Amino acid sequence: MEKVHTHIRNAITRMKKGELIFPSDFYGSGTDMAIKKALSRLCEEGLIKRLAHGVYYVPQVDPDLGELRPGADDVVKMLAEKEKIKVRPAGAYALHKLGLTTQVPTRRVYITDGHPRQFTFGRLQIKFKSTSHKRLEQKGKISSLAIQAIEELGVGKIDEATKEKLRSLLLQEDYPTLLHDLKLTTVKVNNFIVKLLKKDKK
Repeated sequence: MEKVHTHIRNAITRMKKGELIFPSDFYGSGTDMAIKKALSRLCEEGLIKRLAHGVYYVPQVDPDLGELRPGADDVVKMLAEKEKIKVRPAGAYALHKLGLTTQVPTRRVYITDGHPRQFTFGRLQIKFKSTSHKRLEQKGKISSLAIQAIEELGVGKIDEATKEKLRSLLLQEDYPTLLHDLKLTTVKVNNFIVKLLKKDKK
């Protein structure tokens, strides 16, 4: 146990301030239980801090702002980078990211090609839902979110005001990118978006 603790401590002292830490970072240096115990001890020592279940970080202090705590988006981005997976906002969070709702969801859902998981971050609940590789090949910053938002709402349940907002957003997307993303969505969503944009040409 002491060797595992020492190995992890030495590794963490070489990390950048603010960097996120996951138990999986140290797989191979000991058992899962030994790694978690070492991280728990390092939390007690103040070398690292616990952000959420299974998520830690190296404290970073700004002279003016004080301690800088990583945000939920930082955690998701870092987790995706470490595990070499793709993640994309889905559900109510996609609606919020597009500005289609002012409500900030307390449950953020992401689709991913990684393993499904769920963890609590402060008052936020973050959930990763496994999906097909095809759905994650969409490239547009706007169109990929719009497709997720339309799937969340249901093509037959979108009111006129929301349709107008979606149309305005989709017209800002690079056209070749939009065409690329439409080829990767469902027939219903494709038809909905095509009809929505044709409306603009009348």
